Amino acid sequence: MAEAPTDEFFVALYDELHRLADRQLRRLGSDLSIGTTTLLHEAYLNMSERNQRGVPDRSLFLGYAARTMRNIVIDHFRRGAAQKRGNGEFEITLSESLAPPPGRTKAATELESLSGALDELAELEPTLAQLVDLHFFCGYTFGEIAGFRGVSERTVQRDWRKARLLLQHALLDSPND
Repeated sequence: MAEAPTDEFFVALYDELHRLADRQLRRLGSDLSIGTTTLLHEAYLNMSERNQRGVPDRSLFLGYAARTMRNIVIDHFRRGAAQKRGNGEFEITLSESLAPPPGRTKAATELESLSGALDELAELEPTLAQLVDLHFFCGYTFGEIAGFRGVSERTVQRDWRKARLLLQHALLDSPND
């Protein structure tokens, strides 16, 4: 039986995907208690469950992998915050403080907002959302992305400016938690 494209890309790009997972976790700092290899393997399981046969090239696969890892990290933040808050049980206090719920870090809130804005962008302009995943989450340079796409670096820079503007607009319009 032939391997699915996800399996083939995963095996061929394992080292690069491992570096990608490591970059994502380093960017988040110590707020997250998940290892690089665990994140990478959870992403693989998630991607293989979806049986992605429509991932035709390396850049699309890396963008898809970055998006999958981003979603896993956000889910991990949510589960950790839920456990710190008692898994849905109520805590009654006499304080009228409006502080964020325990376990809810600023990084988690910002990452969740950015992820929502990126999902909206992916519906409007999928190539721009992929660019953000490749540059911001994967850490690829504009030159590398231009090479993936077969366009000039200037085109990628122009797309990056457009993506940033659309994301800023989406983040400003989104209601705060």
